[in-house]
Amino acid sequence: MAIDIHWIRDDASLASYCARWRQLPFVALDTEFVRVDTFYPQTGLVQVGDGRSAYLIDPLDIGDWRPLAALLEDPAVVKVLHACSEDLEVLLRLTGSLPLPLFDTQLAAAYLNLGFSMGYSRLVQAVLGIELPKGETRSDWLQRPLSELQIRYAAEDAVHLAELYVALGARLAEDKRAWTLEDGAELVANLRREVLPEELYREGRLAWKLSCQQLAVLRELYAWREREARRRDQPRNRILRENSLWPLARYQPTDLVGLGRIEDMHPRTVRQDGETLLRLIRESGATPPERWPEPLPEPLPMEASGLLKRLRAVGQAEAARLQIAPELALRKKTLEALLKSGFPNGPYRLPDTLRGWRRERMGQTLLDCLGGERP
Repeated sequence: MAIDIHWIRDDASLASYCARWRQLPFVALDTEFVRVDTFYPQTGLVQVGDGRSAYLIDPLDIGDWRPLAALLEDPAVVKVLHACSEDLEVLLRLTGSLPLPLFDTQLAAAYLNLGFSMGYSRLVQAVLGIELPKGETRSDWLQRPLSELQIRYAAEDAVHLAELYVALGARLAEDKRAWTLEDGAELVANLRREVLPEELYREGRLAWKLSCQQLAVLRELYAWREREARRRDQPRNRILRENSLWPLARYQPTDLVGLGRIEDMHPRTVRQDGETLLRLIRESGATPPERWPEPLPEPLPMEASGLLKRLRAVGQAEAARLQIAPELALRKKTLEALLKSGFPNGPYRLPDTLRGWRRERMGQTLLDCLGGERP
């Protein structure tokens, strides 16, 4: 099919189109980017669909992103994306803003029980009956000129995403549409809720096994790696591999030879940053006890698996009642946080991550399963 494609390659055109799009009830948004050797995504293209045409914004030619930021923040215009976590990072990096209200077609498909985490091509096939050509996702989107295949792929994404929104919206009951938008707002809130570099160690592999003094070292190593990755615009593992962090904090080498023997330690890291790492370990290892982190909680023991299964069944039953994908109902991390709040003898408290309709419909049932108090 012939697609009506408009290129946007200057600030004035972008401002004009954004003003026009703000008069619409929705716009479809997609991005193409490269993220192989960098910390931040390098944007190659931003696509907008209005239900009739595809608009391709060339970020290499745009200097003023304020009109797009205003569109993203306009509460009167629904922004439609698919499986959008990486697209949100791209848009935030480009414009400093995030899209609200946000309608993620992958979430909508799950609320219609079409499948969980459905890929874009599969969803287009299932809902629109259109078989998309093999993707150009591994293309170099920073090259110029873009190939005809790249241009067609990008334009089709924008056009079909708008069609998906209309088709899915017609099938969604009012409550499920509200929940889709609620979950979209949660995605945006999570991205805005940036974790401080000094807090990243809490998610470290086996961090709970370390002493408080060792956690002080781990905290500093994670924070240094994060800051350096951002400053150098390089992937975190290029700075310091994930599997090296725990043994560094555990064994705290004092010289370059010991540093090189650490598990998964890249020789390049020893050459480039070895002395810095030794200094960080030495200084953070000498942190006075009153400034050590608190011990991290151990993982739930095997005895909790039965309770976890009972809690999961609450979500599965509610999903069956609502006819939604069961994975949507209750996330494993939320259930584990609930159990950790009082295991083994209670009282249990609902975690903050259990919000909205999930808390309203299942919160008390979950507590009843554990013999706990009211939410």
